[in-house]
Amino acid sequence: MSSSLVAYDDSDPEAETEKTEVPSTSSRQTSFPSSSLNPVQYFAPGSLRTKSTYEMQPTENTDNFGISIVCEDLSEHYAPNNNTDLTSPYCRRAYSSHTALSMPYKNYEQTSSSSRNSGNGTSQKRMHKDSPTTIKGIRPYIPKRLRQENSSTGGKKECEQGESSNCHVKLDVSGKQTMRKISEIIKPYLGSKYKVTEIPKSLVFHMFKHSSPVNEIQWCPVREQSHMLLSASMDKTIKVWDAVDTGCCLKTFSCHSCAVRAAQWSSCGQKILSGGFDSMLHLTDVETGKQIFSSKNEFRISALKFHPADSNIFVCGGFSPEVKAWDIRTCKVTRVYKAAIQQTLDILFLTEGKEFLTSTDAVSRDSADRTIIAWDFQSAAKISNQIFHERYTCPSLALHPRESVFVAQTNGNYMALFSSQRPYRINKKKRYEGHKVEGFAVCCEFSPDGTLLVTGSSDGKVFFYNYHSARIIRTLSAHKEACVNAKFHPVLPSLLATCDWTGEIKIWQ
Repeated sequence: MSSSLVAYDDSDPEAETEKTEVPSTSSRQTSFPSSSLNPVQYFAPGSLRTKSTYEMQPTENTDNFGISIVCEDLSEHYAPNNNTDLTSPYCRRAYSSHTALSMPYKNYEQTSSSSRNSGNGTSQKRMHKDSPTTIKGIRPYIPKRLRQENSSTGGKKECEQGESSNCHVKLDVSGKQTMRKISEIIKPYLGSKYKVTEIPKSLVFHMFKHSSPVNEIQWCPVREQSHMLLSASMDKTIKVWDAVDTGCCLKTFSCHSCAVRAAQWSSCGQKILSGGFDSMLHLTDVETGKQIFSSKNEFRISALKFHPADSNIFVCGGFSPEVKAWDIRTCKVTRVYKAAIQQTLDILFLTEGKEFLTSTDAVSRDSADRTIIAWDFQSAAKISNQIFHERYTCPSLALHPRESVFVAQTNGNYMALFSSQRPYRINKKKRYEGHKVEGFAVCCEFSPDGTLLVTGSSDGKVFFYNYHSARIIRTLSAHKEACVNAKFHPVLPSLLATCDWTGEIKIWQ
């Protein structure tokens, strides 16, 4: 008696589709001839909205045919603009060997490699982990501890990159020799103390290689190398000049992509710290041009100063309510000083560096609140913000070399004198007025012996004030445009450097 077998089609169609699997990579490679092109579609495990298309293309190698893999995202496939560049987030490469595959999904690489390595026709179970798919417009949550670790490692990598990268340096013919030499004019003054400052009368050098306004000039603080003058300009460059013997430009550093607002010599005279409107901080070696320290800041920089007691620490401020203290050795921010302001105009360290002052742009209708702020350097605490009570901002501050006072340049066309000890009271009996500021960042400075006070003016003149009597001793018609800075030489008693808004630098004696 023969029994009939009846097959009932009660199988689940979804189960049938799950059983049907795409052939392995090795089988695909043998099934396609080298002259045919057949697209194969495959949905990577763990990603529901991602499509991968593999195109088999021949290469120039006659022995082995190549495989070109094009990985497309589904969102970009249905985008209205089909000219989307697929090479930036994904891959489009051709290889001469059929064993090498380029995949954007690391989990699928493990899966395909396991299927390739399967021998004797035995199928292996695919092991994969779901990879998180990135959706445009949605940022994944990152824990705070992980964010701090990433920021610290990123700062270290950026600092290491800054150490290895070099700044573009334009060297003069005799630049190396003139930077290391000791000027014959300075030698007689090195063994003696600084004499009484004399007011310069005649022009010695006229230097005009800057194509934009000069924001900062500073003599080298090392007495033996004080023939060098540093200048920072709005033309994105920093220049080092021989301003005593020849008046020539020794080196030009092009480290910034925007205007250089502030620059300072290090205490050893071998490094230059600079900051600009590109929000970058650079510490450059003067001899080699190598960037010892380089970091991206969160705001445009308008003022920076080295700590007087520790040359590895500096403070910078700019278009932000924060002032930051950096450590060059660790490439990290050590302290943050916060105030309800919009911009820091200048920074001044007081004696021994335990306290420092910042001048800001914060003014009110009847009295200036937070125009000058005193900070405790160690604790980052605000000591006082009620120092200057008039309705003028102070673009620059200067400390007296011998007495416990400092002076503040104001936009009211006068300089005010303050005590550098708490509570930083203003001296109402002395006011240095006669020059014009008119919105320019005009700097002022005391002479090395403390007897004179020099300042530029918006009309191009240089004013010399007697410190004790606050009277104008002499006026020097130095420039045609606004004179924004004037610096006395630290060794030579009658040498003065000035700069203006057109990019000119002049040396007077």
